[in-house]
Amino acid sequence: MNQQTKKLALWTWSWVATLAVATFGPKFIWDDHRFLTVFAIVVNLTNGVLMIIANKRFFNSLDELQRKIHLESLAITLGLAVIAGLSFSLLDQTNLIPFDAEIGYLVGFIGITYMIALVINRKKYA
Repeated sequence: MNQQTKKLALWTWSWVATLAVATFGPKFIWDDHRFLTVFAIVVNLTNGVLMIIANKRFFNSLDELQRKIHLESLAITLGLAVIAGLSFSLLDQTNLIPFDAEIGYLVGFIGITYMIALVINRKKYA
């Protein structure tokens, strides 16, 4: 595992941890204290930006073929996320599904789509 991959993993897990604190802290840790909630969200946002920078550095450290594989996978994922996300939202707005179209479902869909696209593209270019 190269240095950029380790840094990306560190920033990703840091972002996930700060997201968990920002999500569950107001209810379970600091009893909806407004300043602490805003502070946790700002820390999470900052971690997110740093994760994006680490992601960019990771992609820049890849060779041309790996960059192409990831770019194609990201393109497929972005297109499917927009189409599926908007369709999912419409299903919710028109009450055709018995539950709310929460953002977590879309995030999960994006992660699964990206992993599948990476596997397919790696096999395609192997």
